[in-house]
Amino acid sequence: LLVEDDPLLGDALRAGLGQAGFDVDWVRDGQAALSALSDGEHAAAVLDLGLPRLSGFDVLARARGAGVKVPILGLDAGADDYVVKPAELAEVAARLRALIRRSGGEPSPALEVGDVALDPAARSVRHRGHEVELKPREFDLLHELMLNAGRVLSRERLESRLYAWGEEVGSN
Repeated sequence: LLVEDDPLLGDALRAGLGQAGFDVDWVRDGQAALSALSDGEHAAAVLDLGLPRLSGFDVLARARGAGVKVPILGLDAGADDYVVKPAELAEVAARLRALIRRSGGEPSPALEVGDVALDPAARSVRHRGHEVELKPREFDLLHELMLNAGRVLSRERLESRLYAWGEEVGSN
C-alpha cells in the first residue's frame, strides 16, 4: 500500500515499486489509508506523514490502536522502519522486502514445490536447475500458487492478489 498525496512522487513510487516487483495500491489521503490498512490485504505500507483528511501520524496511531499488524515504512512515530524523503527507490524497495520478510509475509527465502524453485527476493524461478524466464504477472501467479501448494484457490482470490485496486482484470 502506497499512501502519498503528492501526485508526482506517488506516480514515480508506484511505477518504480511496480518495476521492482511489488503490486502497488495507491491512496492519497489519511482516511483512505486507514480504510485500506484495515482490510488486511496488504503485505506492507509506505506511509507519508503530511496527508489530507488525516495525518500519517494519526493513521499510524489509529491503525496500531485497532490492532493492524501490517508493517509500515514511514517516518518515526511507531512505524516499523523509516526513510527520509527524498529516498532512493532502491532503498525503499529493499526496506519493504525486509519488512515483509520480518513480518512473516515471506515464509522462507525460497520456495520449492516438486522440481520448481522460486526465490521471491531475486524474483527468479528454476525448473530442474534451469532458469525459467517469466513475465512479472506470471511470476506473481506462480508465487501465489506455490505459497498455497495443495490448496484450491478461487479466481477471486488470485485476482485480488495479482491486480492492484482499480486495475482492470483481463478475461485470461
